[in-house]
Amino acid sequence: MTVAMTTVPRQPPQDPPSGHMIVCGGDALAERLAAELRAVYGERVTVVVPSVRVTRQGAGPAGRVRAAALLTRIQAAVSRTASAPDDDGVPPPRVMEAPVLDEEALAEAGVAGAAALALVHGDDETNIRAALAARRLNPQLRLVIRLYNRKLGQQLENLLDQAAVLSSPGLDPEALDTTTTVLSDADTAAPALAATAVAGTSKVVQADGLLLRAVERTPPGPGAVADPGLCTLALLSATANDPAGAEGSDAGGAEGPLLLPDERTVAAATGRGTVVLETVSPTDVAAPNGSLGSRRMPLGSLFSRRLRWSVAGLVTSVLGLAVASWATTDDHPLHAGYLTLLDLFAIDDPAIGEPLARQLLQLLTGLAGLLLLPVLLAAVLEALGTFRTASALRRPPRGLSGHVVLLGLGKIGTRVLARLRELGIPVVCVEEDPEARGVALARRLRVPTVIGDVTQEGVLEAAKVHRAHALLALTSSDITNLEAALHARSVKPDLRVALRLFDDAFATAVYRTLRSAYPLALTRSRSVSALAAPAFAGAMMGRQILGAIPVERSVLLFAALDVAGHPHLDGLTVADSFRAGSWRVIALDATAPGERRPDLAASPDDDDPDRPTGLVWDLHPGYVLRPEDRVVLAATRQGLAELLRHGPLARTRVGAGNFRTGP
Repeated sequence: MTVAMTTVPRQPPQDPPSGHMIVCGGDALAERLAAELRAVYGERVTVVVPSVRVTRQGAGPAGRVRAAALLTRIQAAVSRTASAPDDDGVPPPRVMEAPVLDEEALAEAGVAGAAALALVHGDDETNIRAALAARRLNPQLRLVIRLYNRKLGQQLENLLDQAAVLSSPGLDPEALDTTTTVLSDADTAAPALAATAVAGTSKVVQADGLLLRAVERTPPGPGAVADPGLCTLALLSATANDPAGAEGSDAGGAEGPLLLPDERTVAAATGRGTVVLETVSPTDVAAPNGSLGSRRMPLGSLFSRRLRWSVAGLVTSVLGLAVASWATTDDHPLHAGYLTLLDLFAIDDPAIGEPLARQLLQLLTGLAGLLLLPVLLAAVLEALGTFRTASALRRPPRGLSGHVVLLGLGKIGTRVLARLRELGIPVVCVEEDPEARGVALARRLRVPTVIGDVTQEGVLEAAKVHRAHALLALTSSDITNLEAALHARSVKPDLRVALRLFDDAFATAVYRTLRSAYPLALTRSRSVSALAAPAFAGAMMGRQILGAIPVERSVLLFAALDVAGHPHLDGLTVADSFRAGSWRVIALDATAPGERRPDLAASPDDDDPDRPTGLVWDLHPGYVLRPEDRVVLAATRQGLAELLRHGPLARTRVGAGNFRTGP
């Protein structure tokens, strides 16, 4: 393959290094993932980007300019990490172009000798084709694939893992560190984006069928003692609960949270919020309003309020007439009611020769029967109309308040909508394209949706933004998100606003300006690629990564590690193995080594749904970690990188060319 480097700065030819990491993609996630691997884990990185001459953005001059700008930006991003303190001796990143991501391009990138490959193109088909080709070139390669389709992703994981085992008949499958991990940037970022809009929501990571929930807690009052949960994961920045604080932007502000503090630091940090860890069962975080797919239709959605009041009035009048007939004629109550119904439907004989009271009651009942006919007709028409438009989008109810206005129903917006509905939070969606991906989900969940351009006057007002709790601007356009946020703030100055912004400098400027203009309102800027990159990078390091939890601008990783071969764990007590600001052992897998689930992050249904969890959370500080133990720990990115570099993964299977030798 000929690598086209004519419209961008050339790099000197380099031979693909052995045991390096390869990132294939052409968007923000590829850029941030390459920088993450370089800066945090100190890995040698090769970045394969779409060719400037062959790009999905078009073959014209504008498309070539955008592709060249992307390549230059990736080169600058990964090169900025060269001065990181923990990557001494790691050569600069290698960036190459590929018109088509086929076997020839992958071979030139060095897949045969690579430790891991991340396929993060926005096109699922491109990633699947490349994954199949890469598995053929290197059966022992660790694959991380970006796919939006969850079901297809699970099937692809099983297929590629099975192919890896069958392609290595001479190796023990348990000893293989070959894994296939399918991730979605939308799924990874959705919980954090939903938590940004709603105070008190939880951040959850799954481990062996249980859920680890990180909960933000405000400082306790004077004389009160805060519940530490299982452990304190972080101390929030001193301004975490201050609308004018510095933690709102992913990149802005020098002051940040203190991750994994020791007990003395926690006790001394009065007035600061904390993030504590809890374990809960999946039912504890189930949707409080029932199943998301529930299709029960309440009476109020079938008939209008005016019609319901009309029916109630007619029923009351008929009951009154029946009581009056019983009181004036001394008839049996049931017979009096029966005669009233006959008069109502005009099927009784005229009350000729009857007492005057009986005649008057018959006339009034006949009049009520005449009024009943149009009411019944209206009820039938309304019911038919409601069933006919059951698949149509709902409009926001008149009295709605305290809801979240969600702008954009693309990949990210769809996942955030599902997350908010799981938490039972009322949502009103705004989307310009009626055929957008998330419109079908909003219709199925009967979420009120406004179709229109958010930059046009009256669209946000139709979404009841003046009575909303928060605004989540998640469209793919930074300018559209900013314009919507400014307009919403002009309508409701104290509205909580969270914007999806890519450019760090732009996000910081927007955040600081909005904070200054509206000091009493909460403003947050979030980048989907910044939230997703740590999880993708962790997956490239191995299946031991269980998940990531964002804490303001920082990220905590949860990992499962075998104690054997880790000098910072093996033979030490739980208390002695704790390193403040780096890692902390939070659980021990008490299951026998031969019966352990290979992947603690897998759902219980994937293995044995009836098998109880083997994790022990209440560990004695004096327990000595043994080589046969497996532990779950919380770690910063730098701390986990240090553990992995000094652990067995850095020293095994070097002969196969899949891992570099640790320092």
